Formats: sequence, C-alpha cells, structure tokens
Amino acid sequence: MGGFGSTRWNWVSTKGTVEANLPLDINRLNRAGCLGPGYGGGWEWTRDGEQVASLRFWRDANGFVLSYRVRRQGGEWQNVEQSTRIVWVPCRFGGSRPYFVCPGIVNGIACGHRVTKLHGAGTYFLCRHCYRLAYASQREDRMTERCGGPIRFACSLAESRGLRRFSLVDLRGCITGLTSAFNSLY
Repeated sequence: MGGFGSTRWNWVSTKGTVEANLPLDINRLNRAGCLGPGYGGGWEWTRDGEQVASLRFWRDANGFVLSYRVRRQGGEWQNVEQSTRIVWVPCRFGGSRPYFVCPGIVNGIACGHRVTKLHGAGTYFLCRHCYRLAYASQREDRMTERCGGPIRFACSLAESRGLRRFSLVDLRGCITGLTSAFNSLY
C-alpha cells in the first residue's frame, strides 16, 4: 500500500520532521547580505545559547560552497564540502528572489527542486523531499487529525447540537472539558 516511511506505529509517523533538523534558509542568508558575489563567511545554529552546529560557506560563480564536519552515529568526524547552485527567479512586481537548487540524488535521479530551505538531516544539506521529512503538523495523532484540534472540534460539536450561536463562556468550558478528556487519553 504505502511507500517507505509511510508506516505508523502506535499512530506515530516513522518519518523525521523538518523541525528536528538543521535548516539552512536562503531568505535569512539573503537578509544578512551573504549572497553577494565573492562573499565568504560562516553560519551557526544555537540552542539555549550554546552552539550546536556551524558551517563555513563562500560564493562561487554558480552558487554556494558549504564546508562543514559531520559525524553519524558516534563514528568518525568527516569533512564535507558541498556545492549548491543558487537561482534568482524574477518576482511578479519587480525584483528577484533567490532559491537553492537541491543537489540531492535519490534512486539515481537528480532532485533539482527549487527550495528556500535545505536541511542537514544526513551527511549533506538537501531538501525535505530528498530526506523524506514531514512537518510536525503532519504527525499529529488521529484525534487531532480528524477534529482539527480542540477548538475546531468544540465548534463542530456545538454546531452538531444545534447551537449556532453560543457564548464565549460556553465555548471556553467546552474546550476545557475536551482538552482534559483529550489529555487523559495520553
């Protein structure tokens, strides 16, 4: 039926999430002035004020060259130098917008997606499609998926009981009751 990674165990997706990986956002790099010709510099990711990862990069004629070190599953550190193309796409009302061209190769086929973010989920920075990453909102459990969250569920429950208009107090009480019932399930 489903492809690789489509399985859910105990209603939890087996795919990794975009939010759990290091993003390299071309829009942030552009705002910081890092996309100028000949620019060289570095980028770092922090968590609670502590550096968790960093990389060096420089512009060449075709795009960006990323240089960083990676260690997988406690193995040896490996130096990686990755070349990534950048394209500038004209905007509708003037100007242009930068995009990375994903350098990933999956099943022998070059990806080539135009993306604003590359993710460091493996050895290389690739798009979320190459790493098969889902958004956290796509991993919500059954109850939340069906209902669209407690607020939407409360509204649909009120409408199904014929309550077209109800007060904020009624809604707040309904949401509180549903949230406590929902949390007691887990």
